[in-house]
Amino acid sequence: MIDKGREEQLWKDYRQGGSDTAREKLIVGYSPLVKYVAGRVAIGLPPNVEFDDLVSYGIFGLMDAIDKFDPERGIKFETYAIARIRGAIMDGLRSNDWIPRSVRQKAKSLEKICIELEHRLGRYATDQEISDSLHIPIEEFYRLLNEVSCTALSSLDEIWLTKNPEDENVRVLDLVENEDSTDPVKQIEIAELKEALAKAIDALSEREKTVITLYYYEGLTLKEIGETLSISESRVSQIHTKAIFRLQGRLARWRTVIGVL
Repeated sequence: MIDKGREEQLWKDYRQGGSDTAREKLIVGYSPLVKYVAGRVAIGLPPNVEFDDLVSYGIFGLMDAIDKFDPERGIKFETYAIARIRGAIMDGLRSNDWIPRSVRQKAKSLEKICIELEHRLGRYATDQEISDSLHIPIEEFYRLLNEVSCTALSSLDEIWLTKNPEDENVRVLDLVENEDSTDPVKQIEIAELKEALAKAIDALSEREKTVITLYYYEGLTLKEIGETLSISESRVSQIHTKAIFRLQGRLARWRTVIGVL
């Protein structure tokens, strides 16, 4: 990584003069972030996904982060960049449709059931209620969670768009930041979505909240979370997948309010 003094000078050169040399040095200096994020994402992916492809996608996210970073917001660049890099990697994977169609269909069916139960019950459905609605035994439901877990990894990096196509993209994880906006409508939409996301996460079970926090905000891998909670990596994956589908059910209405790319 770049040492502090050189980092500040490079940012100054790039911001004041638009120096291409400074930008290139920033990209090279922060490139370890790309490998770090790509390594975390790769853990939950099938072996046919090449690590070098993840790094290539991530580099675009790093460049986007460098171009859009505003130090006046008081956010560390590393924190801002990691979300952009991870989002770019997931965008690249989605564009190449790396998930088998059969798995994607099962994931969509599970998401649909979670949304329907959420609306009907007014709360998160239990594992048994979901498995009953799917007409499968609870053991088969847990196997299904393992099968579709790859579709849920980094799901909170999904892009949400405001209705105005000229506005900057908003990712779910960006809602943890205090983003400024001159558009009052956009401010209200994001504030309401941020509140809805906070309530949705708060309504999760304690273990689900812990897994979401450790994975997305603390940067732990599923294996590391399992070691922390003294449970298997497979069990962590199940908990993470359930939490994501439950959050999607709770936030479903926002897909029509804000829209999803």
